This record gives sequence, C-alpha cells and structure tokens, in this order.
Amino acid sequence: MDFGLVLQPDPPARRLVELAQRAEANGFTHLWVYDSPVLWQEPFIVLSSVLAATEKIIVGPMVTNPGTRDWSVLASLFATLNDMYGPRTVCGMGRGDSALRYIGLKPRTLKEMTESMHVIKGLVAGDTVSINGTEVHFEWVKDGWDLPMWGSGYGPRALDCIGRHCDGFILQLADPQILEWTLGSVQQAAVAADRNHEAITTCVAAPAYVGDNLKHQREQLRWFGGMVGNHVADIVNRYGTGGGGDVPRELTDYIWDRGTYDYSHHGRAGNPSTEFVPDEIVDRFCVVGPVEDHIAKLRILQEAGVHQFAIYLMHDAQEETLEAYENHVLPTLAD
Repeated sequence: MDFGLVLQPDPPARRLVELAQRAEANGFTHLWVYDSPVLWQEPFIVLSSVLAATEKIIVGPMVTNPGTRDWSVLASLFATLNDMYGPRTVCGMGRGDSALRYIGLKPRTLKEMTESMHVIKGLVAGDTVSINGTEVHFEWVKDGWDLPMWGSGYGPRALDCIGRHCDGFILQLADPQILEWTLGSVQQAAVAADRNHEAITTCVAAPAYVGDNLKHQREQLRWFGGMVGNHVADIVNRYGTGGGGDVPRELTDYIWDRGTYDYSHHGRAGNPSTEFVPDEIVDRFCVVGPVEDHIAKLRILQEAGVHQFAIYLMHDAQEETLEAYENHVLPTLAD
C-alpha cells in the first residue's frame, strides 16, 4: 500500500512544503491539495514549490473540476509542472463541490467531467484534441506525458464513469462496506467497457487521527462526515435512500438531520454545519483510535483492493499522527 497526505493550501504555503518534504523523507508517495481557490490559496502555485523542494513525491489536486478553470488551462498547468520537474503529477477530478457552490455555481455534469478528462489527458500527452469545435494542441509539448486521471465520486453514474474512463478511483471515506460496493461498481463498469479493471488504482482518502481519546478525535473529525454529506445529499436527491436500490443505506441514512451547510468552514475541525454527523459515521468514515486500530483497519482496506491510503490531516494532532504513521504504520503496511 502507498500512502499520501491531503492538505489544505492555507498560508503560509511554506508549511505545506515542509510537510511534503517530511512526508517524502518518511515513505509517503503522494501529496494532495484541496482546490477551492476562494477558500484557500491557488494550489498549483503551491504544488510547483513542493516539486521544487522534493525529488520524487507525486502531487495533484484532490480534487479539481471542469468548471473552475478552462480545460486548456488545467492541461497547461500539468504539462508545465511535468516539463519543469518530470512526470510527477496526477489529476484528481470531480464535478466540483466547494470550489463551485461557494461562488454560486452548480457542480458540473458527469458528461463535462468525462470530456474534460479526455481533453486534459490528450493535451498533456501532446495529442491534438477538439475544444469547442476547434482542433488544438500544445506546440511546446514535444514527447508528452501520460497524466493519470483519477476520478472521485460516490453515486452509481459517477462510479460507472470512473470505471469506463479513469486511471484511478478516489473514494473519500474509509468504510470497508461502502468500499466494497463502490469499488465493485467501478470494476464492473471497467469490464463492461472492455478495460482491465485491475489496472485502475484505488485510493481511499480519509482523516486519520492517532490517539486514545476517542471522544476528542470524533469532535475533531466530525467535519468530514459533513463534507461527504454534501455529495450524499446529491445522490439521495437523484437515486433515493438506497437499501435494496442502487445506493446502500450505509452511505445515505445519516444525512436526514442535515441542515444548511456553511462552506466558509469547509474541511475544518469544529465546523458548526456538521453537528448532525453521528459518532458511528465518524468511526466508519475515518481512521481513529490507537495506532494498532489504524493498522488493523488499513489491513482490511488493503486486502479489499486499496492501493493507496491518503490521510486528510486537518485536526489538532498533526505532528503526533504523522509520527505514528512514520514510525509504525508505514513500516508495517507500505510497499
């Protein structure tokens, strides 16, 4: 299993660069950043500094979307980083949540997400692609690079899209039961599209907090259930409540007491919009408890087909959790 860090590009950016250097030195393979330019600093500028300060760690957004930037701009960003630092980028792609909703826009459609991925991947590879009916390519890209496109989603149509079109699958929660359903759907779609489903990388991204005070850990990580709840609410509106249908109740039932969500607290401990999230969901969606519990849960995920666990490191014990993973978890589970 590979390990990554997921960070918010808060100022000072130097802190994120330092964490990336520490992560690389201790066996982490990936560094991911949020991409909501109004809420945080511009991630691609920060990622350029990370690449300059490291030697091999792979970087990317978790996740970008086809609406914040023109597709040609996104492609140019990735191609430029690869040209400067070697092929050390990966594109995590979604429909857009905080980046678009916070500025009064709706998430993009799966059709737009799919088309954008093919355009971006093609331009970075040096191919000629069609944008708005115009054939374009990057004159300055000579040999090109294979940019991995990893899709993020929960609903049946999103999982089908990922299986048919993506190089990797990002599941932003660490529940083994939901992983079984989502990954199975991705793999089934890949087979239906005559693709090698075993070649699709599976990344579980979720908060991890190492310690003995479970009550405090839950309060620090309750925000994550609220963040996932934004996507779950969209799924329920489209597919219903699950349970014998397309979506399992393990994913949908907890949102019924959900109220208005305030994106100004998005992804942060103490988010007042997430008080509806029960302890059970925190325990299932996140990785909590002493280090032995982390190793046990990650073994289950690894055996279920997860290739990478990416830690959302947004709580008040960042250093302690990193140290525990560096000294105990990675030596036990890392490839």
